[in-house]
Amino acid sequence: MSGRNGFSLIELLVALVIVGLLATVAYPAYLGHVRKAQRVEVTGLLLENAQRLERHYARSGRYDDGEIDGLYRQSPARGRPVYRLAVQRQAQGYVLSAEALVGGAMEGDACASYSLNQLGQRTPADDRCWRR
Repeated sequence: MSGRNGFSLIELLVALVIVGLLATVAYPAYLGHVRKAQRVEVTGLLLENAQRLERHYARSGRYDDGEIDGLYRQSPARGRPVYRLAVQRQAQGYVLSAEALVGGAMEGDACASYSLNQLGQRTPADDRCWRR
C-alpha cells in the first residue's frame, strides 16, 4: 500500500503564500490599532493631569504654588514610554504637553505632539487624536 507522508513542495508553498498575504493585510491593521490605543492612553493621562491641576487651583487659587502629587510624566503610565508628558505652570494658567519619543511607535504620527491648557484648548485639532 502506497501512502503519502507529509506535504508536497507545492502545497507548502501555497500555504506560505496564503500566510504571507494574510500577514500583509493584518499587520497594518494591527499597527493602526496600536496607534489608536496609544492615543487613547496619552489623552487620558493629559486629562487626568488637567484634573489634578484644577483641584490644586481650587484649593490654593494658583496653579504654580507647591508640588502637585501624582502628575504623570510618561505615557503609558507604566512600562516603556512612547510619549513624554510635561507641564508649564503660571499663577493663573498651565500648558500640558505630550511629545512622542524619537524612534517610538508614534514618531511621525499626526498625533505625535499634544497640548492642553487651562481653558480646554487642545492641539492638534484633528478629532482622531482626542477621540476616546
